[in-house]
Amino acid sequence: MATGKPVITEAEEEYLQTLFWLFEAGLPMTAANVARAMQLSAPTVSEMIGRLVRDGYISRDADRTISFTDSGRADAERIVSRHRMIERFLTDVVGVPWDDVHEEAEHLEHAMTPRFEAYVIASVGDALTCPHGHPIKVGERIDGVPLADCDLGAEVKILRLENEAEDLLHYLKHNGIEPGLDGEIAAKDAETITVRSAAGDSVVTISVAETVSVIADPSPPPRIALPEQLVLGQHRYGR
Repeated sequence: MATGKPVITEAEEEYLQTLFWLFEAGLPMTAANVARAMQLSAPTVSEMIGRLVRDGYISRDADRTISFTDSGRADAERIVSRHRMIERFLTDVVGVPWDDVHEEAEHLEHAMTPRFEAYVIASVGDALTCPHGHPIKVGERIDGVPLADCDLGAEVKILRLENEAEDLLHYLKHNGIEPGLDGEIAAKDAETITVRSAAGDSVVTISVAETVSVIADPSPPPRIALPEQLVLGQHRYGR
């Protein structure tokens, strides 16, 4: 009888997506950060982390820091890339609004057959990112800085929405913030920041601006937003 790694479950895929989000963003891969991101209890996360170790997707150091195994990282990259590709397909081909598409992709990705996946790949063409600015080829992420750090008068280009929780995406779209927007920081105080573009003024709270990555001129120093600042949705954050 053939032996090897068990067939990956939907729950394991969800955890690998979260772990890859931490890895890609440069955040510590720990059970505590996974629990915070997925808004689950520590015992629940600990149990699943143990399963992922057992099934060969990750390993843990003496300090409990998590690392991908080679095969686990390959699986995580495949899962994340497929999810982003489906989001692009649903937005560009089906017409699902970009602030609704994440949850729809979550449901579809687990039921997609290889034949349908080939159709999706052909349909999205040369698209480089998902509708929220994340690279479909996961190794091609462009570094940005948090919008919250930009100074008054800086020219900015919205690069990526780091948190894809649906209620947060609704807030950003309602307030005119989306990937590709070019503008200038027109106002900033302790509570809000305003991006002025050809479409008008877009005002968001500083806490939300922590989750928006931009290219800025002049640019503030590079900084990784902390996990608790990125988890703002009513439900778990979305990848």
